[in-house]
Amino acid sequence: MADLFTWSITLPIALAALGLGYLLGSIPFGLLLTKAAGLGDIRSIGSGNIGATNVLRTGNKKLAAATLFLDAFKATAAALLAQALWGPEAGILGGFAAFMGHLFPVWLGFKGGKGVATYIGTLLGVAPAMVLVFAFVWLTVAKLSKYSSLSALVATLVIPVALWIVGEPKVALIMAVMTVISYWKHKGNIERLINGTEGKIGQKG
Repeated sequence: MADLFTWSITLPIALAALGLGYLLGSIPFGLLLTKAAGLGDIRSIGSGNIGATNVLRTGNKKLAAATLFLDAFKATAAALLAQALWGPEAGILGGFAAFMGHLFPVWLGFKGGKGVATYIGTLLGVAPAMVLVFAFVWLTVAKLSKYSSLSALVATLVIPVALWIVGEPKVALIMAVMTVISYWKHKGNIERLINGTEGKIGQKG
């Protein structure tokens, strides 16, 4: 438990890692790709989010896949770059800041995506083996429930616990904070899951 609150990183380096991560995470790939493809402003359709799920509503699966990859990669890049420059603790903060940058990009009035891709990307950067745990939980819940949102919510809930069990308390703490924020960003999905109106995987309309 003591290790959880014992961080050796200095304040200037922590701020540098957070700044680097935020800048990378705030790149709105969904918006940039759809505009470059001549599909207009992604924020004007569907949920208004800039993530891959909303990009998919344009009907362009390749753009949605590219958005998913880039939104994940920017968080991985932030974590790995900060780690290479300033050490493991900086990597954790860099990944966290990338997640926050995606959710609250300053360039878009702090209105970004829901962060599932950047959550996975951060995990890949700081605890890559846990991506397999995330994938297993997501696929299992998706198979049983047919709800993509529920699958992500359960997976993000499991990850901090799994990290704590394997002896990564600092990463577990940061991912737990990200899980709480992710749940807040998915509050609309949670409400629809409760009242039975959430769309299922493969469901049209």
